[in-house]
Amino acid sequence: MPEKNMPVDVAIIGAGPAGLTAAYLLSKKGHSVTVIEKDETYVGGISRTVEVGGYRFDIGGHRFFSKSQEVVDLWNEILPDDFIQRPRMSRIYYEGKFYSYPLRAFEALFNLGVFRSALCMASYARWNLFPKRDVKSFEDWVVNQFGYKLYSIFFKTYTEKVWGMPCNEMSADWAAQRIKGLSLWNAVTDGLKRSLGLNKKPNDGQEVKTLLETFRYPRLGPGMMWDAARDFVRERGNEVLMGHSLKQLAQDTEGNWRMTASKADGGEAVITAKHVISSAPMRELAARIHPLPKSLPEAQELNYRDFLTVAIMVKSEDLFPDNWIYIHDDRVQVGRVQNFRSWSPEMVPDKDIACVGLEYFCFENDGLWSSSDDDLVELAKKEMDILGLCKPEDVVGGAVVRQEKAYPVYDDSYEANVETMRNDLETRFPTLHMVGRNGMHRYNNQDHAMMTAMLTVENIEAGSRVYNIWNVNEDAEYHEAGDEGAQASIAEPSVAKGAELSEGQAAALQSERDVPKRIAKGEGDDVSKAA
Repeated sequence: MPEKNMPVDVAIIGAGPAGLTAAYLLSKKGHSVTVIEKDETYVGGISRTVEVGGYRFDIGGHRFFSKSQEVVDLWNEILPDDFIQRPRMSRIYYEGKFYSYPLRAFEALFNLGVFRSALCMASYARWNLFPKRDVKSFEDWVVNQFGYKLYSIFFKTYTEKVWGMPCNEMSADWAAQRIKGLSLWNAVTDGLKRSLGLNKKPNDGQEVKTLLETFRYPRLGPGMMWDAARDFVRERGNEVLMGHSLKQLAQDTEGNWRMTASKADGGEAVITAKHVISSAPMRELAARIHPLPKSLPEAQELNYRDFLTVAIMVKSEDLFPDNWIYIHDDRVQVGRVQNFRSWSPEMVPDKDIACVGLEYFCFENDGLWSSSDDDLVELAKKEMDILGLCKPEDVVGGAVVRQEKAYPVYDDSYEANVETMRNDLETRFPTLHMVGRNGMHRYNNQDHAMMTAMLTVENIEAGSRVYNIWNVNEDAEYHEAGDEGAQASIAEPSVAKGAELSEGQAAALQSERDVPKRIAKGEGDDVSKAA
């Protein structure tokens, strides 16, 4: 028998950063809300923190840094007392050597050698002077930006590991979104200043803020943030239903929604609501709307990359000081290795044990995904040995965390498919709102996902799509640069909040998809920034 729930103002699909941000703000404003989350235990989605035997694992690595002051303020409000400041350190592993990231000019020159460095600069000059005009693929975009030689060293191997497809089959949009505004010249000059100690202001000796040096982080991992948001929602009398998956979503003749969520034991919960906010993958959402939308064929063409972390405990002091190391080595399948203690010392309970997470990118039900946990731990031990990072006999434990649909894939057809589904659903269902990374099929950072939810709450309160959330992160500059909270406001609406919209104004806003005057830009979690 279905378990009947009382009607609510807003039903929310997914308790990740976008879903819980919306639930938090709506609860704060006095709205009734019910959130469904298919995970039995954890909220936060890919931003959750998994705990095994006292060891805590961050699924992908999440730096809490945003240029949006509103996002920073919300972080501080939800989790006021548990942030710590952490040094930012990342390196690239290539041909047995480590390259600091951001770049340090002399180190890179020494590691690559004078001849290869000269080839890189010559290649950069050639493509800068004679770029490819018809830019369609990731490879086209990056080669034009950095030259073929640097692309082949620092982009190709790692990117193809992450996405499981050749770089010349990936959309150029992904590169433009993730590394827009990064200049090779600026990176080299910044690295030269770092190497020479010249990145100081002449008067006060303070460092000029160029590329990100430090970030804030919850002391027990990013899951702390989303546990606190969930608790606030419940304290306000609203519900977060764990272990509930979206089964069907239908709208009645009066425009009210009926959402059915199924549980593993066969039970169901039925939620009726005036609005629905979905952070579910667009492909899954389309398949569960009744009647099926016209854009279902396009939605089914959207693809996702899955992800798993193999955490191993090593009897040793910390193996390396980095937050993570990007592995540009085709001898191994691992793409990146995290050091959890570098994120926060409290993530690792034993001072004599190092805990690292090897990140593997895969497709659900392929050989990696389907391997047993024991086999994956053995693979991690073997690959750490190949890389020279630890000996297999020093590994004293291991655990595996799987994350399906971690990254929306930017293939040749994704943009048209997303636009078709978006237009179809927004036209037919003004009270259905898609938010977040998978909800919009956009590789947004945690703070950008939150922004889409924050603006959606404003739209619900205004009774119209006053803000175009699809422009969040659209004009972002390179997300490793800038000051935290430098952007005072997420966006300015086209009309004053609370103002009455005429029918003509509402139609104009919808048809023109008015671009907000100011869009927040920032840096959060990222699996791919290894320029």
